[in-house]
Amino acid sequence: MRRSVGFLAFAALFAVTTQSRAADVPPPWAFAVNPPITQLALPITDDGLPKHVAGSSLGLTLAQVKEPFNVPDWHPDNHPPAPDIVAHGRKPSVLGCGFCHLPNGLGRPENAGLAGLPAGYIAQQIADFRSGARQSAIADLAPPKLMVAIAKAATDDEVKEAAAYFASLDLKPWIRVVEAATVPKSHVAGYMLVPDAGGAREPIGQRIVETPENLAQTELRDSGSGFVAYVPPGASRKVSSW
Repeated sequence: MRRSVGFLAFAALFAVTTQSRAADVPPPWAFAVNPPITQLALPITDDGLPKHVAGSSLGLTLAQVKEPFNVPDWHPDNHPPAPDIVAHGRKPSVLGCGFCHLPNGLGRPENAGLAGLPAGYIAQQIADFRSGARQSAIADLAPPKLMVAIAKAATDDEVKEAAAYFASLDLKPWIRVVEAATVPKSHVAGYMLVPDAGGAREPIGQRIVETPENLAQTELRDSGSGFVAYVPPGASRKVSSW
């Protein structure tokens, strides 16, 4: 789950703080800043035909998948009915919360997992985005900038409704943690780490490398397909002993 992985990420990030400061460049495994030309991590042809994901009988076109005011919901049976602000948002400036955080609230690498968090905590984070108290360590990172804009545009009632919904969800296993000395070589695309073509591997060092379990399904915003986080050997044992 992303919260457990977060402790591992903190430990790994602490280990490379000195090197990162010296280079004045954030480590890409921790801050997935897209290259200048932003594109999907996995190009998908928009042929107008319905796409499909495992475990769902739905068929959605790529245009439907990319519609933030009508959130794609491949698995409507794995969560309670979402309120309108989560499923549709409010045009023109408040995207449906489920578009980024997913209808099951478990989120993606570029944003937060909200499932099961206290409603008051979620509302406080929105308030901190509005006030400027919460900011990204990387000023030009697009997802946090978008969240700030949405927080400023959302009404208090919309925030309350969305917070109550995500708080009602169950936190389920979403990130599979794998200890490994070597990991797939990867690059940043779609605001996340994506394995390079060819299957080459490299030493993990003091990193956490989080990638989709199934890149194609992740690019279709499938809330039934999670992520895998590679961590250095022994990392899980060290964290559990804190």
